[in-house]
Amino acid sequence: MKQSLPDTPSIEKWLSTNLLAGAVVGVDPKTMTREEWTPLQSALTKAKMQLIAVDSNLVDLARVQLNDPPPERPHNEIIHLPSQYTGKTAGQKISELREKMSLKKAAALVITALDEIAYTLNLRGSDIAYNPVFFSYLLITPTAVQLFWHSGDVTALADSLLEEGVTLEGKPYGEIVPALREFAKKLSESGDGEHSIWLSGEASEAIHRAAAGDGDLKKPLNLISEVSPVALAKLIKNEVELEGFRQCHIRDGIAVVRFFRWLHAQLDAGHQVTEIQAADKLLDFRKEEKDFMGPSFETIPGAGENGAVIHYSPKRDGTQRDIRRDDMFLLDSGGQYKDGTTDITRTRHMGEPEQLQKDNFTRVLKGQIGVGSALFPKGVKGNVLDSFARKALWDVGLDYAHGTGHGVGHFLNVHEGPAGVSWRPYPHDPGLRAGQILSNEPGYYKVGEYGIRHEDLVETIAVTKDTKHPRAGDLLGDYEGRGVLGFNTITLVPHQKTCVNEGLLTDFELKYLNDYHERVFKTLGPILIERGLQEDHDWLEKECSPILRS
Repeated sequence: MKQSLPDTPSIEKWLSTNLLAGAVVGVDPKTMTREEWTPLQSALTKAKMQLIAVDSNLVDLARVQLNDPPPERPHNEIIHLPSQYTGKTAGQKISELREKMSLKKAAALVITALDEIAYTLNLRGSDIAYNPVFFSYLLITPTAVQLFWHSGDVTALADSLLEEGVTLEGKPYGEIVPALREFAKKLSESGDGEHSIWLSGEASEAIHRAAAGDGDLKKPLNLISEVSPVALAKLIKNEVELEGFRQCHIRDGIAVVRFFRWLHAQLDAGHQVTEIQAADKLLDFRKEEKDFMGPSFETIPGAGENGAVIHYSPKRDGTQRDIRRDDMFLLDSGGQYKDGTTDITRTRHMGEPEQLQKDNFTRVLKGQIGVGSALFPKGVKGNVLDSFARKALWDVGLDYAHGTGHGVGHFLNVHEGPAGVSWRPYPHDPGLRAGQILSNEPGYYKVGEYGIRHEDLVETIAVTKDTKHPRAGDLLGDYEGRGVLGFNTITLVPHQKTCVNEGLLTDFELKYLNDYHERVFKTLGPILIERGLQEDHDWLEKECSPILRS
């Protein structure tokens, strides 16, 4: 059962309904967060059932007995990302965290989210495909910074971090639980009843139990279990990070434009191109761009009916799907660059679209323009904007079954919380602020036939009457002093004009689209000429020419 669907019961409701009173439910506490554990425990207790922690994972034990043990945890090379990309040293970040710890009366801050650890220390890894993170835990106290990673040897990282004002102490990855238990014991024995240990509610139940001294202390510590201060800090990008995002989207735009010109030329010439071959060719183009480190997720090259599968992934073995001239082709892809992360979806018909396809393409585009051009009060949560993206579809009884936008990390996870734009509010969403990077990606999916999605990344900006924003001139106030926010689209790839029904666009929307295409060509065109890519330049010029009313 997929938990995100409205008709799917929660795990706690399903268990309390399908088990009898007196039943016992065992869970490996390393695999469940405190925020998941607490409501499950409450529901089972109310139903006269028990939830117990099983510290030895039974599946792992069974695998050992079957001579198929769990694979070794990856521990690939970690690289240092200098402040020319991050805009702030690790020492500055840790100093700011210690100030927050002091205000919270926290004797220690335990960071468990891998992207938060990478962000804090200005380090990147490759232990998880597409995500530049590394398996670790980070413990910060007023006097020490301890990284629990692999064997604990951080010699290769020490000099870089020392230059950034951090003396890093390495500990073996497996020692995090005993280290937290020992810290809790010392804190309890000190008689300091004021200070506690701070960790995210999204940390595992096992880490919470260890930090509280559960099972070791007669009276376990009361923990500060709430949203991580690192999650909130990395949500707001500094000016260096923002400029990196803008620059890497220019380079990424060059790669995607070159790919689409190539794809159309191949099909027009009668050559066969499979979905996998298309994804590989796009990767080749991205590899030519400066500071490219790899894809930010597995490319989704959905031809025809496959485009209607929201998270489609073609297989390399077996029968391959060719991209055909009568296909709508949905391409969702992204890149990891040292100066930012990209995530873009464009939908193009490989030949001549049907009228209904053009209408649906345009309705999705109207939704994207609705979000991209919106003005709203500072601090509103992303779910407030979600219906802006759906209105043109709702007007004719259509919709899509996913959120409209997600946060994006800076050379980190392409999906970054705790903010986004969705009909379902994000937990811990602090409200929109200038400096956030979000996706804007409405869609429509005709099952068995085709899919349409338009995705840009946008920078959240403060707006006044003097700001370069299409609705700035209409401002009459600033929401009683709350401040006005809007978006600036940083993705730079044209939409397919032959799929646009301009009759469905308002004058504002048509001007918005033409202005966007003009900006794309003025930004990318000179670079293509400078690099001697005349055919790509000419194709882009045609794609970006103004759409005129019929």
